[in-house]
Amino acid sequence: MKLSMGSVSGTVLRGVVVAGAAAALAVPATVATAVAPGATPPGLSCETGKHEIDDYTGYALCRNDGSTAQTFWVHLVCGWSPDVDGEHVTLNPGQSGQSTAHCAGLGTGIGGISVQP
Repeated sequence: MKLSMGSVSGTVLRGVVVAGAAAALAVPATVATAVAPGATPPGLSCETGKHEIDDYTGYALCRNDGSTAQTFWVHLVCGWSPDVDGEHVTLNPGQSGQSTAHCAGLGTGIGGISVQP
C-alpha cells in the first residue's frame, strides 16, 4: 500500500490540532484547581481571606477545635511571583491564632489561599 504525503500530513496535522485543543481545554481546569482553596486540616476551623486594603496580603485565622495541639500556616498562590507561606502557628485546644503572608509586588496578587497542616 502506498501512502501519499498529503494523507500522512493531513493525519499528523489533525492529530496536532486535536492534541492542541485538548491541551487548551485542560489548562482552565488546571488553573482552577491551583487557585481553589484547600481543605481545612482536621481539628481546625479556619477563615481565610485577603487584607481588606492590600490584595497582596492574605491570612488564615484558625481555632483549634481538637483535643491536641495543632500547627498550621497560610499558603498563598501568588500568580507570577513565587508562592509564599506564612508563619507556623501552634494552637492548644480551644485557642485561636492567625498566620499571614505577603505576595511580592510583581504580578496580580493573590490567586489562592489555603491552610496547611
